[in-house]
Amino acid sequence: MASLYLHIPFCEHKCIYCDFYSVVPRKPAQRMEGETEMFLRALMREIDLRETDPYKTLEYETVFFGGGTPSLLAPSEVENIVRRLRSSFSIQRDAEITLETNPGTVDFNKLRQYREAGITRLSIGVQSFHDDDLKFLTRIHTSHQAEECVKESFRAGFIDVGIDLIFALPSQTASRWLATVERAVALQPTHISCYSLIVEPATPLHHLIESGQVQPISAAADAELYDLTMDTLTSAGYEQYEISNFALPGYRCRHNQNYWNHSNYLGFGPSAHSFWNGKRWWNVSDLATYRESLESGHMPIGGEELLTRNQILEEDLYLGLRSDGIDLGIFEQKHGQAVLERLSPAIQSLREEKMMTVEGGRIRLTPRGYALCDEICATLMR
Repeated sequence: MASLYLHIPFCEHKCIYCDFYSVVPRKPAQRMEGETEMFLRALMREIDLRETDPYKTLEYETVFFGGGTPSLLAPSEVENIVRRLRSSFSIQRDAEITLETNPGTVDFNKLRQYREAGITRLSIGVQSFHDDDLKFLTRIHTSHQAEECVKESFRAGFIDVGIDLIFALPSQTASRWLATVERAVALQPTHISCYSLIVEPATPLHHLIESGQVQPISAAADAELYDLTMDTLTSAGYEQYEISNFALPGYRCRHNQNYWNHSNYLGFGPSAHSFWNGKRWWNVSDLATYRESLESGHMPIGGEELLTRNQILEEDLYLGLRSDGIDLGIFEQKHGQAVLERLSPAIQSLREEKMMTVEGGRIRLTPRGYALCDEICATLMR
């Protein structure tokens, strides 16, 4: 199985913590309309150019619209993209087709039309249910709008509705974070992603911290909030199937799982990444260059790499341990018994320290292990 990803690069506003590629039109209404039309023409051209073997012969089980803010697209524009993808690639009839959605950019009618356009799953960027947190993060919506967006998504007929939250904000207390998590649970989304606030280089947030205007939360406080997250969501019936992702039974994000399983995927749009049989490549992170390349009949490739056997091994370890674990039989078949024997002493030590379990031929991190995933992976890769 494989996946398709589409990067929609437009935003009404660039949040202070975000380092994903996006553009904010200087004159939103008129300029956005023209830029969107040019981008969509280029995107369709890129899809056409990728309609070749081996890409068109494999079956695809997920499609993901990310960004940027994909919910700035009109439902008719999303429908046209889905139709083009289905005509170019073999996409399962019951494929999971996700649209990242920002509160403040949709209403009930627009959500209903997205469903009619072929979207089967929503991922809503809530981030917090506290208005002062949203203001600090420079989000464009209020907590009330976020709550209404989730409710209206279900009312519009969506069954699979996920929300994203961010914790470890400066000065965030356990009680405030717990209030956000509990408010999220009360809405009964099928999926909740909880990400620790990461200070990425060259973002406004990084500047605020470097200049001393904002004090980041301590590592100990971050860990406390993460433990609280795991305890609260698992107690509410959500399964933790990756470090930051929790789902009600039967609602794990299949698209994300394909990434973590090292499945093949194709990316379309500026800055989008692709992975195919050990080769990774990515598009240019510039909208104008992206369009110009496609207008001249060339793929807008910004760079590529062919992974070595050791790099694939390391990624299999890292991606597997941060998600639902590693099937030892499949791992041995792919990487050899010698590698597994080399890892065995470290695995046994992690079991004794209650950071890893081995059940049914699968190794998996415990909640305590999830909190130290990077350190554990570094130990195993030595």
